[in-house]
Amino acid sequence: MQYRTLGRTGIKVSPYALGTLMFASAIGNADHDDSIRVIHKALDAGINFVDTADAYGDSEEVVGKALKGRRDNVVLTTKVSRPMGEDPNQQGTSRRWIMTAVENSLRRLQTDHIDLYQIHRIDPATDVEETLSALTDLIRGGKVRAIGSSTTPASDIVEAQWVAERRNLERFRTEQPHYSILNRGVEREVLPVAQRYGMGTLVWGPLAQGLLTGRVRKNQESGLRRAGFLKHLNDERRIDVVEQLIPLAEEAGMPMTHLATAFTIAHPGVTSAIIGPRTMDHLDDLLAGLDVVLGDDILGRIDEIVPPGTDVGALDQEYMPPALETASLRRRPFSERAAA
Repeated sequence: MQYRTLGRTGIKVSPYALGTLMFASAIGNADHDDSIRVIHKALDAGINFVDTADAYGDSEEVVGKALKGRRDNVVLTTKVSRPMGEDPNQQGTSRRWIMTAVENSLRRLQTDHIDLYQIHRIDPATDVEETLSALTDLIRGGKVRAIGSSTTPASDIVEAQWVAERRNLERFRTEQPHYSILNRGVEREVLPVAQRYGMGTLVWGPLAQGLLTGRVRKNQESGLRRAGFLKHLNDERRIDVVEQLIPLAEEAGMPMTHLATAFTIAHPGVTSAIIGPRTMDHLDDLLAGLDVVLGDDILGRIDEIVPPGTDVGALDQEYMPPALETASLRRRPFSERAAA
């Protein structure tokens, strides 16, 4: 395994990180022992970067069990801000919630520190200075080693960096954006901004949540359980692009999964790509592609199919800033719309 430095933290991580969402009983593998075996095999293969979140059901608990006796050899990351109950204060990035949430995560993970603590989604209701101040205290208290953001617009990444500098607070050292062959929009601003500030990036969704496995074909039943409730897995524009990528992978002599994952880690702004197997077979397939390297000819062909910096459709979970999500923020009151 050729390890990479996570931004300017000095922490060495594997080019692929193990995502653990699929180890949550409610939506993934309900067999904890099986999930632990999958985690152990990933670690044995040289993957030392494990990504989870408090909102991933019982995933943190599974990870905590799996890392017993191996914690010191793992760069462990988790996240905060997604709702954890019906109480409106059990979510977001206020100091009040962060201080409670981190203790809960530490308990579930059975550890005394988190290597990378990330804001799962930006919280428009909380001043970023409030958030950074709380996270700074966690670092100074030894409970967190580094902090990061996730799915954050470039403008908010810059604002957070400026606030940290002006207020002498710890700054976000990483960003976790969505990135795949089908969604390359982050190449336009997010990845360059992260590079400019020396931030490491661990990208999620390199397989477009199943669309780039080759199992989703035009006018065919996919067999993917998620296809029944995720709209982007039925987007004809995205499927048409997949149909162009499949023969490219075949011509290159590799499975679609290997083409898709190797594409993401070829970008100089990407530190690590998160793979999220549910079963041992899924992991074995992904591990078989660890040594796959895409040449300039293949990357050039991908550029022709999906131009750099462009998205083909959007994920259901794509971040929507308040200015787009809330109609009142993009529409003047009716009485003020007239020009004369």
